[in-house]
Amino acid sequence: MEVGTSHQGHRPEGEGSRAWFSRARAWAARPLVATGLVFGLIACGELPQPPLVVGLNTWVGYDPLVLARDRGLADAQQVKVVELISSAEALRHLRNGLLDAAGLTMDEALRLVDSGFDVRIIAVLDTSAGADVVVAAPRIRNLQALRGERIAVEDATVGTLMLERLLRKARLQREDVTVVRMDATQHLTALQSERVAAAVSYAPMDGPIQAQGYRAIFDSRQLPGEIVDVLVVRADVLRQRPQAVDALLRAWAAGLDAMQQDPAGAAASLAPGADLSPAQYQAVQRGLRHYTPAQSQDLLIGEEPLLAQQGKDMALLLQELGLLRAAPDWATLIDAGPAMRVSTSPPSP
Repeated sequence: MEVGTSHQGHRPEGEGSRAWFSRARAWAARPLVATGLVFGLIACGELPQPPLVVGLNTWVGYDPLVLARDRGLADAQQVKVVELISSAEALRHLRNGLLDAAGLTMDEALRLVDSGFDVRIIAVLDTSAGADVVVAAPRIRNLQALRGERIAVEDATVGTLMLERLLRKARLQREDVTVVRMDATQHLTALQSERVAAAVSYAPMDGPIQAQGYRAIFDSRQLPGEIVDVLVVRADVLRQRPQAVDALLRAWAAGLDAMQQDPAGAAASLAPGADLSPAQYQAVQRGLRHYTPAQSQDLLIGEEPLLAQQGKDMALLLQELGLLRAAPDWATLIDAGPAMRVSTSPPSP
């Protein structure tokens, strides 16, 4: 197996990032409050609670929260949505106490908990429904034809998961192919030079590749429920600030509703920050499936939540790959309480 240079990539782990979105929006540090004002508020017993800070890496699956912030649909006194350059940064800030919540991929959440950090999954945000794809040269007519070939894969967990599922579907072993680690921006050149015969790609990076005659032979629609993004909240915040957590879920619901009611308008406002045209942005969104609050809640409830059932295979694969030490305690990790509370109570005035 050939292992190339590790680069930043889609749904990253460690220091990687979803580098194909270069939003210019930066996370500004929270302003310091004047000392005199702080002392005055303390004296009056009126020190306000800062908003719950939720961090998102630059991935369109999280954009309903960005839209809710930008359109004033989120309660700014309760929730502050900040964008970070990578999920690695989000994970660091969670561990350092600078974030109260974050959008993460399921594998990132599992590995975070496995490292001993206490968070809860309170919502399922989206799933890849074709956005992750394996493209191949025209001569590769079926999955079995990949035997003996070289496949380009980014050094990221989702790329590794896609590759493993592809090989199992093709009834091939890892030894039957040569894995070439490279950034997704290099995939088209590698295919054209015949350095590789196939590549594990994702939207919108796969668009130019397929436009050159390379075709999709496998995609995430064949992995229902495996490649998902979830909303996690620190366990202490969940206990101490339930109203802010509820406001966070309401912000997601409001942003998602606005996006679904006016997809063209949402694309027009969000696409420039994603370095895409509105048409490209909508094409990327078509490869995702966002979960409404009701759909998310259905995945979280029950003695054995559906999310846990769907996540078992991923957790097992992560263990086999040495990326997870033990199976997660799903009963502790998943908390449907906030979703159920929000679904049965009116918004706070």
